[in-house]
Amino acid sequence: MENIFSRTEALLGRAAMEKLKGARVALFGLGGVGSAAFEALVRSGVGHIDVFDYDTVSPTNLNRQFLATSDTVGKNKTEAAVIRAKSICKDTRVTAHNMFYLPENSGDINMQDFDFVIDAVDTVTAKLEIIANAKKAETPVISCMGTGNKMDITRLRVMDISKTQGCPLARVMRKELRARGIQNLSVVFSDEKPFITEPTGELKGNRPAPASAVFVPAAAGLILAGEAVKHIIGR
Repeated sequence: MENIFSRTEALLGRAAMEKLKGARVALFGLGGVGSAAFEALVRSGVGHIDVFDYDTVSPTNLNRQFLATSDTVGKNKTEAAVIRAKSICKDTRVTAHNMFYLPENSGDINMQDFDFVIDAVDTVTAKLEIIANAKKAETPVISCMGTGNKMDITRLRVMDISKTQGCPLARVMRKELRARGIQNLSVVFSDEKPFITEPTGELKGNRPAPASAVFVPAAAGLILAGEAVKHIIGR
């Protein structure tokens, strides 16, 4: 009998689909990278997804973020994620955490509750907290490095952070992780040299927001979700 996951089951097998249905994945960040990862997790049959973000959808998100539509502008991204999931698969359970995950509130979340953790946030402090707590809980985690100011999706790779090159964010993260005694971390990164771009006029924290189109962030998000699915089904 045909259903939403018929083609996926034909590829992965029924046993794998049951594993995905019973899995719980934590996804931190619902921007250009995270929203694509979220979409892929839902469409892959992951049964329970916890989403963490505190931003609202803005007009500048419309060019690249899967949760951004004319109908969701102004909504919390976590709220938009719940709506989006239900429009695709009514059986998908989405737990929305309308929060920025930081050292002062990370104790509210038990990383042992999850089968896999995806870090798709863009601040170093939050990334380090996510990774350190996932490692402490012995929960598998993958982290996305910088995708702004880039265009070539063929330059994306999955590897240990110690082997990355050409990514300024990965360079900072390597140093900070070593200082915390964390030696191994799977990451999605691009070795493409950043474009020289026109200023966006936006600020991200205290810095100018990076320029970005849909291609590299979305591709990185799909890769993150793919790695989560492969781990859950044991491939």
